[in-house]
Amino acid sequence: MGFKLLILTSGPEGEPNGAFYSKDWISKLENLVPDIDITLCGKTEEASPKINQFDAAFGYLSEELIKSATNLKWLACPQAGPPKGFYNETLINSSIVVTNIKGIYSDHISTHVMSYILSFSRGLNKYIKNQLNSKWSTAVPTIHLPDSIALIVGVGGIGKETSRLCKAFGMKVFGVDPKTTELKNIIEEIYPPSNLKNILPVADFVISTVPETPNSKKMFASYEFKLMKHSAYFINIGRGVTVSLNDLAQAIDLGEIAGAALDVFETEPLPDNHPLWLQDNVIITPHVAAEGPYLEDRRTDIFINNCIKFNKGEQLINVVDKAQWF
Repeated sequence: MGFKLLILTSGPEGEPNGAFYSKDWISKLENLVPDIDITLCGKTEEASPKINQFDAAFGYLSEELIKSATNLKWLACPQAGPPKGFYNETLINSSIVVTNIKGIYSDHISTHVMSYILSFSRGLNKYIKNQLNSKWSTAVPTIHLPDSIALIVGVGGIGKETSRLCKAFGMKVFGVDPKTTELKNIIEEIYPPSNLKNILPVADFVISTVPETPNSKKMFASYEFKLMKHSAYFINIGRGVTVSLNDLAQAIDLGEIAGAALDVFETEPLPDNHPLWLQDNVIITPHVAAEGPYLEDRRTDIFINNCIKFNKGEQLINVVDKAQWF
């Protein structure tokens, strides 16, 4: 049958190939989808005059492009959690089906989370700082993971894999999620977000995988940190806007929580004068938790398979709830 596909390769701010386009896509699609008509555009202005011709598109489309895309039925988002503005009002209210690439990072990010947990549980964060100062220290307190509780806030693909790893280390695992209601033999119980305040006080590690949504801004702030155990650690590998960093720094300073590990931040890069840089019980990584092999292959598989399904009129993979942005 075939269809007209636009691949817009620039990133959300116009960055060259910021959409993670792979050069072999065109040859693969032409072999797998008969009569597909592919147009490659490097910039938004190149796509604008002909946007109404396309049945499907891959990339970051501005609201102005969406308004003109009168024939568009499917938009493939290059990220699991795109920047603010991708899910604009015009897109949300349209009939366009949106898919994303969720799931391709789950193993890498979950491993990153476990590196944080193991570092805190064995005191590696403190030993490394002592090593940098050539300081031979006495043993620091340890955390026995089989006696610990992990709370996974956001039980999507990353949350599920993180739960599995925590369980493998003997931890008791609880979850909070608006959609997932159970994960048999791994998570003891999954609560709705409205019950977050009730389960926070029992956790030794609070791990947020929460994406940016209309309702998740500063989901973790002073109130939530006050509810946590003084001995608990907070971990965020979701989105930076979900956490008030100033409130977090204050909670650590006041001893309301034991420490934190962060890969995402309200402002990136984290300003060099932010107090979190100097706090002993804080681990900072520069938004690299998703780094690892096979990402290009996984992204390609999802997009190519969805193109095949779209051509056949079948249900697409990773369809997004546009109003919730995930």
